[in-house]
Amino acid sequence: GITDPQKMVPVLLAFACSKTASFFGFGGVAAAMIFANIGAAYGTAKSGVGIASLGTLKPELVMKNIIPVVMAGGLGIYGL
Repeated sequence: GITDPQKMVPVLLAFACSKTASFFGFGGVAAAMIFANIGAAYGTAKSGVGIASLGTLKPELVMKNIIPVVMAGGLGIYGL
């Protein structure tokens, strides 16, 4: 059957990768996580500044405009 170890050796050798494949693979994962969280931090900072200035002009609208902060946090979570 397919679970026989003697028959699996040629299949495993057919998928042999270069030595740098895992380096670039994990490097891509790290870059994606870094840039997603930098973007989330930037979005949180920009929307936080906007909400702070809104709070001085129209305090009754602060809770209505908290959605961009939540969305930026979601970007950071789903970027992980």
